[in-house]
Amino acid sequence: MRRLLTTITLGLLASTAPPAIAKTIHVGPGGNAQEKLQTAFIEAQPGDIIHIAAGRYALADGLSLDVDNVTVKGDGPGATILDFTAQKGSGEGVLVTSDAVVIRDLGVENPAGNGIKSKGSDGIALVNLRVEWTGGPKSTNGAYGLYPVSSKNVLIDRSLVKGASDAGIYVGQSQNIIVRNSRAEMNVAGIEIENSYDADVVGNTATNNAGGILVFDLPDLPQQGGRNVRLRGNQVIANNHPNFAAPGNIVAGVPSGTGVMVMANSNVEVNDNDISGNAGNGVMIVAYTQKFTDAAYNPLPRNVHVAGNRFSGNGSNPAFAGGKELAAALGGTVPPVMWDGITRYVVPGVAERADGGNISSDAPGISLNLGLQGTPPTKAQPAPLPQQLVISNRPAITLPAELEARSR
Repeated sequence: MRRLLTTITLGLLASTAPPAIAKTIHVGPGGNAQEKLQTAFIEAQPGDIIHIAAGRYALADGLSLDVDNVTVKGDGPGATILDFTAQKGSGEGVLVTSDAVVIRDLGVENPAGNGIKSKGSDGIALVNLRVEWTGGPKSTNGAYGLYPVSSKNVLIDRSLVKGASDAGIYVGQSQNIIVRNSRAEMNVAGIEIENSYDADVVGNTATNNAGGILVFDLPDLPQQGGRNVRLRGNQVIANNHPNFAAPGNIVAGVPSGTGVMVMANSNVEVNDNDISGNAGNGVMIVAYTQKFTDAAYNPLPRNVHVAGNRFSGNGSNPAFAGGKELAAALGGTVPPVMWDGITRYVVPGVAERADGGNISSDAPGISLNLGLQGTPPTKAQPAPLPQQLVISNRPAITLPAELEARSR
């Protein structure tokens, strides 16, 4: 009986013990930065803040965080600098595999691979960050600056990326996404939403990239059928940088001078943006044209609506196949909006399918009327795209209130 009473008493004491108090772990410059930072990432408990004081932290390896509900906070993107110039291997600068994580107010320089990556996270906020390859644009730079993949409830806010050899800000195979108030320049692609569902890309600046904003869906990935993406209130300006992606990379095929490109996605809205000075095009809407074998994949864009944008100075020197000939035939420039007009495709061993279309623009546009996927641009039959205004009432993306509060 005494043993039973003791057990009950200990159980009651345990059940009424206060929860662990969240703490702030301070890390300062000097000493072994690698060991100090990774130890803080390992020893943090849910609710903790890891504060990285102003200074330059020279790192030879990546950092990883797998603890939920942690905030990693610096003193500003120009003050707290994680310097991966001497990084060995080709991994991420920072890898997050946990949920409800906020990384904010710091800079990442010269990672061998990607800057900051989350994988499989539910709740990831990347706020007031700078990721930069300081040697300028090179094909040997890391692929992505900010890189949430296979994640949901994603926020990228008030951040800057320069020099990525693929996409500066990239969100892939993810759900419920907001990319806002950020800047991407001197990347191959400024901002890319790929194979993702439900994304708002709002109030950003994409300038001096090869391509400004891309909305792609690709085959042979765990999540396909990209849809419900809205581009609103962005500045897509003078994206004429030479494409410096490594050969074989999908973005190596993005022509320099691309403002906005929508490929193989459905339910995409491009509205209230300033799109100017992009030598190739303002908005290009295209099918995925490479060969594929996945019968579940649809390579055609569907339900893409372009409305209320301000276009100027686009399309004077298009670099896409047949672009110069098309511009010459149209008086020297291509219209602000161009659709390849592909509405049919064939999967090996499957009958031809027709499933593209419902493309609208209230600005002047053109359809190339290529018809079947794989038809070369030399077979184009250009015709004006009917001008019509289509704006949906789809509600804005919302994120968990707690994640938003920690990101202010």
